[in-house]
Amino acid sequence: MSQINKAVLAYSGGLDTSVILKWLQDTYQCEVVTFTADLGQGDELEAARPKALQFGIVPENIYIDDLREEFVRDFVFPMFRANTLYEGEYLLGTSIARPLIAKRMIEIANLTAAEAIAHGATGKGNDQVRFELGAYALRPDIRIIAPWREWDLLSREKLLAYAEKHGIPVEMKHRSGGSPYSMDANLLHISYEGRHLEDPAAEAEESMWRWTVSPEAAPDAAEYVDLEFEQGDLTAINGERLPPHELLARLNRLGGKHGVGRIDLVENRYVGMKSRGCYET
Repeated sequence: MSQINKAVLAYSGGLDTSVILKWLQDTYQCEVVTFTADLGQGDELEAARPKALQFGIVPENIYIDDLREEFVRDFVFPMFRANTLYEGEYLLGTSIARPLIAKRMIEIANLTAAEAIAHGATGKGNDQVRFELGAYALRPDIRIIAPWREWDLLSREKLLAYAEKHGIPVEMKHRSGGSPYSMDANLLHISYEGRHLEDPAAEAEESMWRWTVSPEAAPDAAEYVDLEFEQGDLTAINGERLPPHELLARLNRLGGKHGVGRIDLVENRYVGMKSRGCYET
């Protein structure tokens, strides 16, 4: 197998991808390019640049790209036009963003002459399939490094021990157990999975939800909203024309205020297992 000199890492600055960054440097002895996609997840982006710099990533190899408008215009709105529902139940959320992330990773790999891309998706979930098929479709010769399928850091305790050994800063919420949920957020939705929610009988705590109030707490009075469309895509709310990503953010606030958008279900993962998830869309 040929040597990998440079790899593009899908990087959030969180525990998993920070460990992966150091692991790539140690295991593959390669130069790492970090890529962080701004898809509207908010505060999570702040940690990416300083943490990458801390581990010797040169500034020109740190990509933090605002993809919000492209995400809504080229992925979310076409999905709405097609009325794409997973298992007939809910609009794609996390998954609709993955082809865009893969597309940008391949673009960065081409720009930086990288032979490989790396991601932090586990061997049990759908994201490994989404990232990798997207990447192979655009560049069939790309090498893909999936640490969760390669390394022996197969528990949170081992990750924390590795982080401590290598001086990787870990937020205290990880050490104390933190949120009982695994989250993924973008402008279209937030998904919550894992830990507490793995028991289908366990009701999600009200404090989990970030965008929506409960129906019981929603206003009793209706709010009327005028939406304008052109060729099937939303263009204005109450007469105000805005870019696609700003329109979606405003609708999120309107819907969330009225308790619209919560889903709690058990679904089939592509890789062959059932998974309980809660979504705000």
